[in-house]
Amino acid sequence: MNDSLWGRLSVEGQREVDRLITAGRNVQAVLVMRECADGLMPGIHECVDLLDWRFTALREASGGGGGSG
Repeated sequence: MNDSLWGRLSVEGQREVDRLITAGRNVQAVLVMRECADGLMPGIHECVDLLDWRFTALREASGGGGGSG
């Protein structure tokens, strides 16, 4: 994953994106990415790629690796 968009978000923006993803509010997370990114507004595809990358990272960090339940 090219995390260049992640690096363009402030620490506060990163925390808000992670909070929204954890809460299942993906559309709002994309809006935060688009509003808070430094430089040019990122495209939807770039935001969705970041959303997927962060979702996976957060799931792995919480120990939810996807095993059978």
